[in-house]
Amino acid sequence: MNFSELFKLSGLLGRFSPDGRCLASCVQYRLVVRDANTLQVLQLYTCLDQIQYIEWSSDSLFILCAMYKRGIVQVWSLEQPDWHCKIDEGSAGLVASCWSPDGRHILNTTEFHLRITVWSLCTKSVSYIKYPKACQQGIAFSKDGRYMAVAERRDCKDFISIFVCSDWQLLRHFDTETQDLFGIEWAPNGCVLAAWDTCLEYKILLYSLDGRLLSTYRAYEWSLGIKSIAWSPSSQFLAIGSYDEKVRILNHVTWKKIIEFEHPATIANTKTIVYKEVEKSLPVETERLSFPPARSLASSLFSTQSKYDIFFFFFFLQYIKPVSDRANPFFFFFFLAFSPDNCFLATNFFFFFLGNLFIVCHNIPNAVWIWDFFFFFFFVVLEQLCAIQAFFFFFFLPRLAVCTGNSKLFFFFFFGWAVSFLLTNCSLFFFFFLIVSLSWHSSGDSIFFFFFYNFCVCYLEREEV
Repeated sequence: MNFSELFKLSGLLGRFSPDGRCLASCVQYRLVVRDANTLQVLQLYTCLDQIQYIEWSSDSLFILCAMYKRGIVQVWSLEQPDWHCKIDEGSAGLVASCWSPDGRHILNTTEFHLRITVWSLCTKSVSYIKYPKACQQGIAFSKDGRYMAVAERRDCKDFISIFVCSDWQLLRHFDTETQDLFGIEWAPNGCVLAAWDTCLEYKILLYSLDGRLLSTYRAYEWSLGIKSIAWSPSSQFLAIGSYDEKVRILNHVTWKKIIEFEHPATIANTKTIVYKEVEKSLPVETERLSFPPARSLASSLFSTQSKYDIFFFFFFLQYIKPVSDRANPFFFFFFLAFSPDNCFLATNFFFFFLGNLFIVCHNIPNAVWIWDFFFFFFFVVLEQLCAIQAFFFFFFLPRLAVCTGNSKLFFFFFFGWAVSFLLTNCSLFFFFFLIVSLSWHSSGDSIFFFFFYNFCVCYLEREEV
């Protein structure tokens, strides 16, 4: 495993292109495009203000840079470096911007969600979508890029409009049986649209492409409801994470619950394997010490080795009792991720305060639960020494990467019923840099590491891949 040198980064704005050939990163108001393999600079663009959001087009030919403070979007071309596009929303302002699936239209959401403006790069035409709803996920594109669903709010009532992305014509418009629509998401096959209500009510509604209500699911009443959902890659299962710390799985035939997953602090299932991370410092011979120590010796002084102890029965996870008498109520966020082969589901969650933005870990912050979808039971529980920050499955293979907010990265490879672990400790050069997020390359040969103000790329050896 090889690591690149550190490069500057602002706002965690770094993206691999969809075709995997380029890597875009932002440093204040500059956009740097590098070759994904050699990291040589291919293009350097200067924007009008500090960049707050970037996104590649689906064909990797254009890249969008949004500057929300000035209400401006700039588009750059990789094939024609001299060509550029500037979109100014003026007094309407700008709060969100994204590409359409064809990579030739840009959707800008104005302040106060007054409208969504669709700009065409080919014909320079402009279309408007009125009354978009200000919610967590108000715009959803089908995976094939043919349809777009928009959550709307009119006359104190929630609606959903479905548009055809080829000509932006309205296909269906219908109201929803929700008090306050919180989000919408298409199934991967594009046949079913899921819409869920605010956290004050547990309700998820499933609609067909023509607007028919297929099913409504409620697990309980008079308590906080849905926090997040995740579709399986095959569209056969819908995972729902709720505030009662449970994950419920619905099937695509009857849309009824087939299994309910809990997150116990005590693992008593004999079929479950617990991998607990343990850590120890490397021994250093005292006669080799020098002041200041050599770089190779300093690396061994500060670095530690980690390994996993395996437990099979009656294991107690690290449990932090939540404080119930705080002034500000706290809620947790669910991480739900399906493996690409539809065989495993990974879950993790943490608490955060509503009164301020200080993040507080859940009472079991260091564990990742992995569920087997062949027999619907606990497959593996991973307990780390630090709280989980992020984990991501690879696009095509059941390969999981986990970061815990330190200078270590954890890989988990699934081969049938076996799980192999590969733990990489960064050198002293990266010792004081904390990994806060990561992103897989489309080939699976490299990973993009996000630090707070820097980034680097990790290249996996062919044997490791």
